[in-house]
Amino acid sequence: MKKEYLFTPGPTPIPTEALLSMARPIDYHRSPESANVIKEVAENLKHVFQTQNDVLILTSSGTGAMEGAVANLLSPSDKVLVIRSGKFGERWGEICVAYGVEFVSIDIEPGLSVEPQAVADILKSNPDIKAVFSTLCETSTGALHDIEALGQITRDTPTLLVVDAVSALGADDLQMDNWHVDVVVSCSQKGLMTPPGLGFASLSERAWEAVEKSTLPKYYFDFQKARSELAKGSTPYTPAITFIIALQQSLRLICDEGIRNVLSRHARLAEATRAAVKALGLQLFAAHPANTLTSIRFPGGLDSKAFVNNMRKQHGITYAGGQEELSGKIIRIAHLGWMNEYDVMVAISALEMGLAEAGYNVKLGAGVTAAEQIFTTLG
Repeated sequence: MKKEYLFTPGPTPIPTEALLSMARPIDYHRSPESANVIKEVAENLKHVFQTQNDVLILTSSGTGAMEGAVANLLSPSDKVLVIRSGKFGERWGEICVAYGVEFVSIDIEPGLSVEPQAVADILKSNPDIKAVFSTLCETSTGALHDIEALGQITRDTPTLLVVDAVSALGADDLQMDNWHVDVVVSCSQKGLMTPPGLGFASLSERAWEAVEKSTLPKYYFDFQKARSELAKGSTPYTPAITFIIALQQSLRLICDEGIRNVLSRHARLAEATRAAVKALGLQLFAAHPANTLTSIRFPGGLDSKAFVNNMRKQHGITYAGGQEELSGKIIRIAHLGWMNEYDVMVAISALEMGLAEAGYNVKLGAGVTAAEQIFTTLG
């Protein structure tokens, strides 16, 4: 018998309560009952986003929420700054190109995080920049950006700070209001422990002022329509109501635990995983790693792509490999969402055994011991 374990940064394991809710007969998405579900979900999303602003609910992937942010904030003559530190930072630029928006970029070596001063310098020399687009966690590398510092830079300027928190929401701290972040986008299948299919966007008041001036084309991702309908417990177009009902259950678990406790749990899981990796003689890939996932520089002579495929096929353990230029060079282990200490122990022990099978000189149990020591120390 082979049991499947999922350690990817999306989709992530789904709590039993959310799974069972999707097995119930589907309801009409314009019914009073569905409106109450949407209102509850919208209110609980504010807790996770750490904001008093509305959180729009979109039927899309996280990329849909990203595209909506570009289309609703900007006009064709606008110029923006894009922090490109991997595949998903690059996606901001690709969306801008699709809409004809001019952008300047800060190109970061994979695995590194942006220096806030570099952003400040570019904004000083380009005062016409309307928005800075960043990721919180660059999921392709596991690197974390200092969004709090970026918020301090943009808060007293006309420039908006727009953050892709698709993978990191609920795992790495992002205090939208306290940190002066103008737009946060995310999705359902990561820290929110729900199947793929829902995107989210929350906007500050000054971001809504930009929305009113935006002239880029928009229809399905019209944020003003979404905001108007949200107040009624509805959406402009057909919502993925089954997933919203599942999200209702997952959000109840998060809110019962409390977002600060959820973040502390993810920090503990991440610290234990990083300690285990080092104990096995492996190197972390990210210089400033996120708590969302741990990216590991794979030992020379071993192909991480083949390793990931073998672990899934032979052992039912699914890690994520590297993407594009990092394919075959790193593996990524998520400790995200519906995870606890024992999930991390499975991920690490499987890694040890897989490396031994692949011919890497590993001391079995070293990683597990290191992780246990962290859990024992941190409680």
